[in-house]
Amino acid sequence: MAKQNKLWAGRFSEPTDKLVEEFNASIGIDQRMALYDIEGSLVHAEMLGRQKIITVEEASTIQRGLQQVATEIKSGVFTFNIEDEDVHMAVERRLTAIVGPIGGKLHTARSRNDQVALDFRLYMRAGLRDVRIAITQLQSVILKLAEEHQGQLMPGYTHLQSAQPVSYAHYIMAYFHMLRRDYERMGDAAERMNYCPLGACALAGTTFPIDREFIASHLGFKAPTENSIDSVADRDFALEFLAAASICMSHLSRLSEELIIHSSAEFAFIELSDGFCTGSSIMPQKKNPDIPELIRGKSGRVYGDLLALLTTMKGLPLAYNKDMQEDKEGVFDALDTLLKSLRIFTAMLERMKINGAKMLESAMRGYSTATDLADYLVRKGLAFREAHHAVGKAVAYAIEQQKMLQELLLSELQTFSALIDEDVYGYITVEASAANRNSYGGTGVDALAVQLKNARSYLKTVTK
Repeated sequence: MAKQNKLWAGRFSEPTDKLVEEFNASIGIDQRMALYDIEGSLVHAEMLGRQKIITVEEASTIQRGLQQVATEIKSGVFTFNIEDEDVHMAVERRLTAIVGPIGGKLHTARSRNDQVALDFRLYMRAGLRDVRIAITQLQSVILKLAEEHQGQLMPGYTHLQSAQPVSYAHYIMAYFHMLRRDYERMGDAAERMNYCPLGACALAGTTFPIDREFIASHLGFKAPTENSIDSVADRDFALEFLAAASICMSHLSRLSEELIIHSSAEFAFIELSDGFCTGSSIMPQKKNPDIPELIRGKSGRVYGDLLALLTTMKGLPLAYNKDMQEDKEGVFDALDTLLKSLRIFTAMLERMKINGAKMLESAMRGYSTATDLADYLVRKGLAFREAHHAVGKAVAYAIEQQKMLQELLLSELQTFSALIDEDVYGYITVEASAANRNSYGGTGVDALAVQLKNARSYLKTVTK
């Protein structure tokens, strides 16, 4: 009979079936957590020595061995084998090869259950930092675009129909604020995952006199987790990241859709750099916005990662179950996808060109100042519903005459309301319409100046 060579093999008399070994292994996925596994093990070893669970000399020997393993991983000479099942066993096997049987003492007072919960949190904590940095970098580019194009007018849309004129700066800043909420959601997720599960062991804690506060503090956590069962059963932190990532990807997807539309010949509001587009194998005139299309498509991929983990977790009994090995692949995929999308979006917007003349031309079509004419009549004393009705008739007339509202003669406008006077033309141009909307958060010149000032202050706060 073949010898069973697993670190946990004492209970078993037969070797693991080769098919089971391949199916059971997670090392192809979780090896990216190797350095975080070592980070946790270094502190765990120090705690074991401090608490006299092992000798200080043994703890130091283990730490030196772990540091050698970390060096091998960083240099690329470390070999991950499927026989090791997961990253924890791989590190421990190499450690034991370096320091001898003392390496086996590292696993005292812990389980792979709390160990993986720790490694996963450490990895995701770093990942969330990277995401938040990438978000602020994209916000900085958006703010720069807004500051450079404060006076540029474009049509604002509802139902993808021309609604009211807005400044391009006000339009693009809408995405700045979406990303601000994404940044805050990632911060909320990081705060809730910032509790250390190591010391929960398999599910019930340990009989050894461990110091969980020491471990939590030295690994940069706020505190140890409070319940050992929940500590190993919880994957809320992964789900919360996936939910936040899905929302962030939805924002990138919405902006991608608008870049696709706005770069079309029918709109021509923007031009994407050649470096972010591709051509057609058959139509030589094509310049396809592939990067926004890919990001729009990848949003569905991240949504799928969220749904997959929700489905995995929804019916699991406490505490740890092997199903939970499926937690990391989707999270890693979502993290990689989100980071790449944020970074490429930043570079793409930095090199995007704005066609201001085309935007203004479109803003002047579509009767987008009709609401301004209605508001004008309200200021003259007419009830809004009556003003709305009168302006609706004026728009219908202008369409029939193939004129814009501001092109109608005063005598023509006065057929719809006797309250209309010469001053009406100071309200129904697109320039006046956009400039005058100075309610807080509006597209008006003064309101926009406040918004941009606040955005600058916010970025200074979060990036210092």
